[in-house]
Amino acid sequence: MGFNLGKRREDGVPPGAALRRGWTTGACATAATKAALTALLTGDFPDPVEITLPKGERPGFALARTHLSAGAASASIVKDAGDDPDVTHLAEIVATVRFTAPGSGLQFLAGEGVGTVTRPGLPIPPGEPAINPVPRRLMREVVEALCAAEGRAPDVEITISVPNGEKLAEKTWNGRLGILGGLSILGTTGIVHPFSCSAWIHSIHRGIDVARAANLSRVIAATGSASEDAARRLYPDLPDIACLDMGDFAGGVLKYLRRHPVPTLTLAGGFAKLTKLAQGSLDLHSGRSQVDFAFLAELAATPALEPAILSANTAKEALDLARDAGVDLAGHVATRALATIRETLGAAPVEAEILVVDRAGQVVARA
Repeated sequence: MGFNLGKRREDGVPPGAALRRGWTTGACATAATKAALTALLTGDFPDPVEITLPKGERPGFALARTHLSAGAASASIVKDAGDDPDVTHLAEIVATVRFTAPGSGLQFLAGEGVGTVTRPGLPIPPGEPAINPVPRRLMREVVEALCAAEGRAPDVEITISVPNGEKLAEKTWNGRLGILGGLSILGTTGIVHPFSCSAWIHSIHRGIDVARAANLSRVIAATGSASEDAARRLYPDLPDIACLDMGDFAGGVLKYLRRHPVPTLTLAGGFAKLTKLAQGSLDLHSGRSQVDFAFLAELAATPALEPAILSANTAKEALDLARDAGVDLAGHVATRALATIRETLGAAPVEAEILVVDRAGQVVARA
């Protein structure tokens, strides 16, 4: 999801090229709602349709499809996530609106491909469509303004759909968070910043919220499936909601736990990833932090090993060299990584442990 200087990124964007911003599913749903309701009120779909985002920007969105009948109108927008590696890039966001009985107010429904919340701890209560608070507010403001201009009450039903959304949701955390049946409609600013991976970090935060709501005493944050499996073997009674798919975003976990603590954190990862955490890096992606072999040589504290570690090609090679020499380099990395965790958590009442996991999925160090 990042890139190295001198190499072409996997998504085809040349190194050094300016990265395009994109739009959240919430912004697209708001624009589609405005277009559909305008057509229901006036008979015409505005295209492009302009909305106002929370920070005042006023982007225009081209409509992909429209449909107008006597009692309902639909409009859709194809989401452009810019240059961010977003699972919903090019997904079609559809809003269908219809007027309801006087006094019924504004109602949100989950259509095809939009999930329903089934567990407490999320910003939306169980039983509600997985449409987050900011997108709901933006759509409410649009409905109230358009209805007021026509002199009628905002008694409107909005159904948001994402064709193929249930399949796309399999690539997200939604199932683990208890959001069933499809995607969430997300966004706080309406803008997707390239390579911010904001949706992933948002999922980490919601995972912590769900764990806290369930009064869990421990969560596991893992860099990948092998590390998570190793941690779960140590704690086999933990439910799925205790496991946070941290990926490279150690900072996303630790900074949120600092404000929203759980009693105990187990952070598990491979040797290379946790070496970067030991160095003080909170973003463990290879495009944004690198293993410092001089740091590893210093941790090994074995003069005879220093030249070999400094010339090692990979962190695994350095670990193997140390292991062959009887030096517990993984243990030293675990201790220093734990120090980074404690420094980042500050005074938060969170006990922490580190598990260093090798490529065979075995725990090679614990602190």
